[in-house]
Amino acid sequence: PPFNDDGDDKPRKYYVGDVVVKVLSERIQYVDKDGKLITESLIDYTRKNILQQYARLDQFLRSWTAAEKKQAIIDELQDDGVLLEAVRQELGKTELDDFDLICHIAYDKKPLTKQERAANVKKRHYLYKYSDLAEQVIAALLDKYANDGIKEIEETKVLQLEEFAKIGSPMKIVKAFGGKEAYQKAVQELENEIYYA
Repeated sequence: PPFNDDGDDKPRKYYVGDVVVKVLSERIQYVDKDGKLITESLIDYTRKNILQQYARLDQFLRSWTAAEKKQAIIDELQDDGVLLEAVRQELGKTELDDFDLICHIAYDKKPLTKQERAANVKKRHYLYKYSDLAEQVIAALLDKYANDGIKEIEETKVLQLEEFAKIGSPMKIVKAFGGKEAYQKAVQELENEIYYA
């Protein structure tokens, strides 16, 4: 995560392992293991670090789909120097989530916005498979994703937020899905529906 981030003209700094990486405008700077100062394009550096983990798009998609929590993949990539937040700020792509940013930068895929992905799920009538209360929860999770991204809907504390409190208590919501495991499975299914090609 960034630190000492006080002012637009100062470099944003990130820790990648024990290396300090400075981001200034479209370039990054870091000292390599031989003590040499490296200056590189932020996008090239990020692309290279994604491809080191997932050389091909199908490898990335397989891991992404299988992951119980998508955020775990993002955190792992960030530890390996994939500075998605810096890239997002640089490109001004706030409407894209991490998945689309990765696919766009590393594999040259046309990105969809969070709103477009949420709208596609609704168009496929995915929500109708649930009972009334569970359907309301899935619809609220989808809206939450469209506005805030995938990380927010993966956290169980999301059910304590105001928009979910209107539907019912966390316990009542979880019960509507048939228990905690069934609720988590429903969230995973929803995510895979969001990222359906």
